[in-house]
Amino acid sequence: MIYSLRHLTTYRYARTVRYARCNLRLRPREGDGQHVLASSITVTPVPKGRGTREEYFGPQTLTLTIDQPHKVFSVEATSRVSVARAALPDPESGPSWEAVREAALALPTLGADSPAHFLFPSRRVPLAAEVTEYARQSFLPGRSAYGAAFDLMNRIRADFRFDAKATTVSTPLTKAFALKAGVCQDFAHVMIAGLRGLGLPAAYVSGYLRTRPPAGQPRLRGADASHAWVSVWCGRDWHGDGSEGGWFGLDPTNDCGVRDDHIELARGRDYGDVAPIDGIVSSPGGQKLKVEVDVVPEDEELP
Repeated sequence: MIYSLRHLTTYRYARTVRYARCNLRLRPREGDGQHVLASSITVTPVPKGRGTREEYFGPQTLTLTIDQPHKVFSVEATSRVSVARAALPDPESGPSWEAVREAALALPTLGADSPAHFLFPSRRVPLAAEVTEYARQSFLPGRSAYGAAFDLMNRIRADFRFDAKATTVSTPLTKAFALKAGVCQDFAHVMIAGLRGLGLPAAYVSGYLRTRPPAGQPRLRGADASHAWVSVWCGRDWHGDGSEGGWFGLDPTNDCGVRDDHIELARGRDYGDVAPIDGIVSSPGGQKLKVEVDVVPEDEELP
């Protein structure tokens, strides 16, 4: 599947901003069945300086400096991406979670995809006894790591309520867990905390999800959204089809394995590693944020 992506972010400030420095992580990730055919970013006002760097976990980050006074700041990222992932394995296949836990600790590598980086608490994903015990119900002795993680995903989707007003981007994981409500960021953080609490590597993945307009209705411009899910490590030498791999995407918000409807931007230990836009602005006033996203398959047209 080939997608055309458009991600427009607009900040409107109550008072004039005289200086801003921003980090943009809006170029889709290469690998794991994805190939970026084209990608561009347009920024208004025009930055004084820009630089590109590859961060440790893989996202390409564009850093901007803007020193001209402005009250509106916009970033439009457009990409064309090919996605063709392998078929999902049977849910109860693969090595046991106990074996995967031992293998993760013993693996002698520290590359960006090493499970070692995703075993331990991070700033937005602390370990919490109540979350670990919730996850443990899926991890029966001898059960496959993938099967147990798949079951945990099922349970989160059943037990948690999607509610965009229940949490904010800064809501602590333990509060979202207590509420049993939130958005995709919260669902992913809870699942990651449960997996890490049991000694299993889990990464946070940011990206987009293909949506389909109602039958007979046109696609509405800007009506899609950013998304987040989990990638769990199930053993280096197992990929369901016998090839080497280990990382599998699971989407607790939608209760599904990750295939060609998911387009990955970046992955890290938690949201803090992969935020699409962050930085600083010099202004005493507040701001309003508007985000528009389009995920359009090649055989459809963008309005």
